[in-house]
Amino acid sequence: MTGAEALLGQIMANGVDTIFGLPGGQLDYFFDAMHKQQDKLRFFCSRHEQGAAYMAFGYARSTGRVGTYTVVPGPGVLNSTAALCSAYATNAPVLCLTGQIPSKGIGKGIGYLHELPDQLATMRTLTKWADRAMTPEAAPGLVNEAFRQMLGGRQRPVSLEMPMDIMANGAEVALLAAAQIPAPPALDTDAVDRAAEIIAAGGRPIIIAGGGALSAGSDVERLARLIQAPVVSFRSGRGVVSDRSPYAQVFPAGNDLWKDSDVVIAIGSRMEQQYLYWGIGPAMKIVRIDIDEREFDRIAAPDVALHADAGDAVPALIAALERRGVSPRSREEELVELKHRVRRQIADQVQPQFDYLDAIRRALPDDGLFVDEITQCGYASWYTFPVYAPRQLINCGYQGTLGYGYATALGVQAAHPDKAVVNIVGDGGFMFTANEMATAAQYQLPLVTVLFNNNKFQNVQRQQKEWFGGRLIASDLTNPDFVKFAESFGIRAERVSSPAALEAAVKAALERRAPTLIEVPTPDMASPWPFIIRPPVFPEGCK
Repeated sequence: MTGAEALLGQIMANGVDTIFGLPGGQLDYFFDAMHKQQDKLRFFCSRHEQGAAYMAFGYARSTGRVGTYTVVPGPGVLNSTAALCSAYATNAPVLCLTGQIPSKGIGKGIGYLHELPDQLATMRTLTKWADRAMTPEAAPGLVNEAFRQMLGGRQRPVSLEMPMDIMANGAEVALLAAAQIPAPPALDTDAVDRAAEIIAAGGRPIIIAGGGALSAGSDVERLARLIQAPVVSFRSGRGVVSDRSPYAQVFPAGNDLWKDSDVVIAIGSRMEQQYLYWGIGPAMKIVRIDIDEREFDRIAAPDVALHADAGDAVPALIAALERRGVSPRSREEELVELKHRVRRQIADQVQPQFDYLDAIRRALPDDGLFVDEITQCGYASWYTFPVYAPRQLINCGYQGTLGYGYATALGVQAAHPDKAVVNIVGDGGFMFTANEMATAAQYQLPLVTVLFNNNKFQNVQRQQKEWFGGRLIASDLTNPDFVKFAESFGIRAERVSSPAALEAAVKAALERRAPTLIEVPTPDMASPWPFIIRPPVFPEGCK
């Protein structure tokens, strides 16, 4: 088989059946290999490399499975790196497959098409692992190593490249069985017992659930009920415990609870908000569960560190607490009242975002997926939009990659062809990947996109007004007629001007099962930040 066939065959041996990408000279043999496997493989061709990578990111974020994309080297792979940064920030298993210049020219600076000074070194700074296959025979082993690195321990993106001439070369190649993913670290039972002692001795515990708890949702809620602890999440941890549970609390509610909490159980969370901005109380005890032991001392050492997968550590912790017979009084009434109070505060102060997000939530089925964007409604959704299961609210984490949302949502829809997916965008961010409406139309991906348009980068303009005396620069935007723009791709589009009209439009679009754009012209929106950037609870305890 050719090098390209060996590369693709081993990727498919590891369960990949969907690839996003863009063709080009150094990938000709790889695309021919995909053509031969098209009865077993779905391929989505994007209109820009960033779109392909964001689609793979959305696929990975919404499924927990590997999202794969392929692009040409040099400018092609560099165009995709914002999505790789987002995948790194959110621990998403994304596989970047890229070509290379002819093998004889690597490192010589001859000036081959798409040549970089050292592409492999560049990719190693952006991913968990990167390597290069220099023979067809090497491809299966390197592919399996890529999967071991990507899926073992803390999941993160990886990159594998192959020169164009190696992709063309034929050789006798034996494909391998799927990679054996390293087992998570063994539980330290003594550490579990120490953690249980601290929790049992506390009176008002609080759980901080991050993206590392996504696979342990039912156990996290069991722990919460057992110790009567609220479960607070910000972005990636939303849905670990359903917002219908009294124990699930949004970020600003967690800030309110923080002042009276004496034991903190952080599960798969960096806890940077609490360490850096809320402050650690003088009597607080911290228990952390994380699969990445480097996280424990990154800001400050916890009282007990459990280096483990949350799916192993949380049940063990529950068992240790049950052996101690813990039985605290119920806090459900208190927590339900807090949920309602905070939601009323948000509804009063964060408008019109609250009403529009509420309309979308009513229109979206319980099992639907919601993809945010770096926009005023997107920020508000982190603590406003109810989420009922893990991986239902897709975001880009701390990277804040403006413009990521639309292409990412197409990847989410490709991963879930039978589910409802709604994406919100702002007029600024949408223009980053609006060209991917061509992809939505070509593959008839039934994504419903809600575009909030106030003809500006409002966050930037708000800061220019508040911080710089109203000296505005580059924050007002000139936009197309978005309805006509979408229609030019063959996508149904309309314009609505109220939450009620938006709810009806989203419901109708979801029933049609066709790509749709709904524009919502808006005035300036209220700042969402007072519910995110909170005054320190313990100023002296900020790290």
